[in-house]
Amino acid sequence: MKYFVITDSTDTQVGLRLAGIEGKVVREAEAARQAIESAAADPEIGVLLITEHLAQVCADLIAPMKLSAHRPLVLEIPDRHSVGRASDSITRYIQEAIGVKL
Repeated sequence: MKYFVITDSTDTQVGLRLAGIEGKVVREAEAARQAIESAAADPEIGVLLITEHLAQVCADLIAPMKLSAHRPLVLEIPDRHSVGRASDSITRYIQEAIGVKL
């Protein structure tokens, strides 16, 4: 089982790559949809991480996956552009999720 991230931020992708998580940076809605569908079709990907902004843009595609898909598990993650979170929320999120101290 692999983790995979789809993000619109190069910083997020690089940070998660340092933790061993492959990913793709997309900036347009259609490219995000294609990346999500491709990741969902890959039998090796067990957990799909997607940044909050892209999850909102592709909500109609993500919501059914969250509710009914057995694989992959879809998780929305904050990035540095997210609002309403503490400035170190990504660092804390990674520390809690995978135990890596940054």
